[in-house]
Amino acid sequence: MAPNYRVIATEVGDALKWDSTVNDIDRIGSALFRFRYEDFPNQAITSERAKHIYNWILSLARQKMTQEERDILLVDFCKKIAPQRILNNIETILAQNGILSGHEQILDFGQRNFHPIIVRHCRELFVQGNYFHAVFEACKAYNKNVKEKARSQKDGHPLMLDVWGWEKGVLKITRCESDTDKNIQEGIKFLSAGMMQAIRNPTAHEPALDWPMERQQCLDLLSFLSFLYRILDEATYYSDSNAASRRP
Repeated sequence: MAPNYRVIATEVGDALKWDSTVNDIDRIGSALFRFRYEDFPNQAITSERAKHIYNWILSLARQKMTQEERDILLVDFCKKIAPQRILNNIETILAQNGILSGHEQILDFGQRNFHPIIVRHCRELFVQGNYFHAVFEACKAYNKNVKEKARSQKDGHPLMLDVWGWEKGVLKITRCESDTDKNIQEGIKFLSAGMMQAIRNPTAHEPALDWPMERQQCLDLLSFLSFLYRILDEATYYSDSNAASRRP
């Protein structure tokens, strides 16, 4: 369920009505946001500071963007207008209304125990809310690392089909002897190729605005890529693996 921005705007405005000046609120709002400040009359709000906070937040709520992008801007705005001594109170209001702070984003990312390469390429992008680009970078990195380990000049979907096959592939994770061995090997081939075709190719060719990615989808895909990376770590390279008898 999407956060109720009207409730958040009311509670944040009430919490900051004695601590922020109208000039500071408007200065930060104008610098941070790229949209017009609108007025949302609310007779229950009497403080001018609270009114301006309320209007900025509801103006943000009307903008066309993903929910994650909106939430990140909201957190940034609230933190910039809040004095340090009551910042914890503001974070509590946001958390109670379903808004994750940057600190909570870091914790959520860290709890997944992603492969180190995923962490290196994607952690900062994820914390910033750039979920589309976090997944794109992870896919690019996986493609590059497979190419390097397989010593191949191919790329993307054709690369994965070529290097992971049980019969002719140069990267082996099983003995490729029993039917089960061969099925596992082929499964990794198709999982890797599918990731390239279904995820990397669209993120490489489609604008982020036209192919939005939600936070949970990003985490799920990064977990899957992390799994593939651990498989890659275990794989053994064979320069001539045309015969199934060449076993790791």
